[in-house]
Amino acid sequence: MQTESRRSFLYSRCAAALLLALGSCDRASDSKTPLTVFAAASLAAPFAAIEREFEAAQPGYDVRLQLDGSQNLAFQIEQGAKADVFASADEANMQRVVGKGLAHGDAVTFAENGLAIAVQKGNGKNVRSIHDLARNDLRVALCGPTVPVGGYARAAIAKAGIEVKSVSDETNVKALVSKVRLGEVDAAIVYATDVTGDTLELVAIASEHDVRASYPIAVLRDAPHKDAAAAFVAFVRGDAGKKMLKAHGFALP
Repeated sequence: MQTESRRSFLYSRCAAALLLALGSCDRASDSKTPLTVFAAASLAAPFAAIEREFEAAQPGYDVRLQLDGSQNLAFQIEQGAKADVFASADEANMQRVVGKGLAHGDAVTFAENGLAIAVQKGNGKNVRSIHDLARNDLRVALCGPTVPVGGYARAAIAKAGIEVKSVSDETNVKALVSKVRLGEVDAAIVYATDVTGDTLELVAIASEHDVRASYPIAVLRDAPHKDAAAAFVAFVRGDAGKKMLKAHGFALP
């Protein structure tokens, strides 16, 4: 009985210590300034790295990334979604936000990207150029025309003077890349920075057909934490942010 009582006492002490530690963690988290960043899906890799470095350099901030197609993020902002920063994959969706007076100050271009054709490793369908996407034996998918990379892809197709039937218009580039990776489609036009890993292969788009993507960023008018938002934008545009963008294949303006 005495042993069991002692065991019970020790368990109680451990439980109390655990609850105290968890409470301390919650208070530490609560003491940080939350910073909600709406970012284009193609920025997932560099912005995850930027998030880590920014929080390390500025431990008082808690960055919360929300990644999606720029058109969806712009719509959410128009509908009153609370966010601090918007980073778009094109000028058009940023101008939707700026034009309605939803940005705080000017949007600034901080990165650029190019297009590429994504195929499965080994390129079993022998896709060699953008002209091959017009072949009837290929299942080709694009993002929807209102999605930045979908608009860029259609512009590249028009420059190449071909017709391409998209078997599935996706709402963001990550979903499109997944379809190629899973073998649901044979090829897709994506950003060059999206063709990564051991299961995908990149087929270059000739410079005369390529369309360059511009990425603008802005603090939002109704940002709950404008100072933190401005600090994040400055970090993205600073030396550390530029280094991480370049490391993930993005070009600088």
